[in-house]
Amino acid sequence: MAAPQFWDDQEAAKKVIDACNALKLWTLPYQELKSRFADVKDLLPEAFELGDAQLTSELLRSLQKIDQELSDLEMRKMLSGELDFKDCYLEVNAGAGGTESCDWAAMLSRMYQRFAARRGWKVEVIDRLEGDVAGIKNMTMRFSGPFAYGYCKSEKGVHRLVRISPFDANARRHTSFASIDVTPIIDDVQVEVRPEDVKVDTYRASGAGGQHVNKTDSAVRMTHIPTGIVVSSQSERSQIQNRETCMKMLRSKLYEKEYTERQEKLAGMGGEKKKIEWGSQIRNYVFQPYTLVKDARTKYEVGNIEAVMDGDIDGFVNAYLKEFG
Repeated sequence: MAAPQFWDDQEAAKKVIDACNALKLWTLPYQELKSRFADVKDLLPEAFELGDAQLTSELLRSLQKIDQELSDLEMRKMLSGELDFKDCYLEVNAGAGGTESCDWAAMLSRMYQRFAARRGWKVEVIDRLEGDVAGIKNMTMRFSGPFAYGYCKSEKGVHRLVRISPFDANARRHTSFASIDVTPIIDDVQVEVRPEDVKVDTYRASGAGGQHVNKTDSAVRMTHIPTGIVVSSQSERSQIQNRETCMKMLRSKLYEKEYTERQEKLAGMGGEKKKIEWGSQIRNYVFQPYTLVKDARTKYEVGNIEAVMDGDIDGFVNAYLKEFG
């Protein structure tokens, strides 16, 4: 990067900088933890010897924090896949069940936005379709932050809710379903999409309205005919910008599909026995008659459902990474 001719080729320079930043995500936290641990290691014996209870207590708290951050760094070590460090799109889709499922989809979208906020990620709503009575039919968000795809890929699949319905006058228990799809955002790989393979539909954006947004067909939906992949965007004010966003999402989904098929083929050649069925039910959330959230793949479970719905899903993510990497 210090070479005089480094910026002559902008694209090549960007790739080098991205690679450098990816390495820094590993080396800088490790060096910082190592330095902090060395300081505590030197000071703690002196604090014990002097009988300074306050300093000793502060150093022990620092040690606990270092231990927790080291555990997080070790967990991040599981995120060594080709796509794990990428930003991602997370899509929530309500299942069959009408208003119940739309409300459940809205609850899940809030949970993931809280999860992203806890990690300091940037959240951008790309597309949102409201339910007929309450909640949402589907919603697409972009998460931008370190290892966003690596942490979110564990959420891909069907999520099942059991609760007493707030929409049922007889207060009966209902079961609702919603599916989560997670796609890494691919900027540095060119994926060819032939114009004749794409069907483009335009429609009026939904939302609060204003001078322009609901008066023109600015929202865009693209369907990739060979694969059946559908993407849509209405977050931008102009149809051209929404087309660009849709094309970016489509390329990312096509690349992920190709990458997943390649990995499955390699796993089959290597005799890999672990298999993740993305389309199957992955997690159950029970509100009544007891409270429990249990992952069907890792068997990890939590009784504090309020904390989970507020975005505290790190335990489920970590359990998945430990088992499936």
